[in-house]
Amino acid sequence: MPKLIHTEIRVTDINISLRFYQQAFGLKETHRIEFDDFSLVYLRNFESEAEIELTWNSGQAEYSHGSGYGQVAFVVDDLGLHFKQLCNLGLKPAPIKEFRRGDELLARSFFIQDPDGYKIKVLQRGGHYQ
Repeated sequence: MPKLIHTEIRVTDINISLRFYQQAFGLKETHRIEFDDFSLVYLRNFESEAEIELTWNSGQAEYSHGSGYGQVAFVVDDLGLHFKQLCNLGLKPAPIKEFRRGDELLARSFFIQDPDGYKIKVLQRGGHYQ
């Protein structure tokens, strides 16, 4: 059976992006592979074996996300607390929203953008989102 191992995010400043993912989501660098013109930095925490691969390419000042990119998602035990922590770090998450089907609450979440503008969804743990 295939196993999801990582998602790649192309970044323009590896140090700024690394600091963001460490502060916002507690991800730690697991390993790094350096080349002459690009670097691969792998991040994860102990909640999941899957990693985020930050890819820095020399000479690349920006990336176009196009209309195909959606989001990376994280789940947290206390959405309100995590929201406040991000605000206290000056990271400016969007307001918390509720996703409903009729009267049924399906999810509570908010979005935040990383330093390169990638959208990240943060969901309250529960239901489908474990």
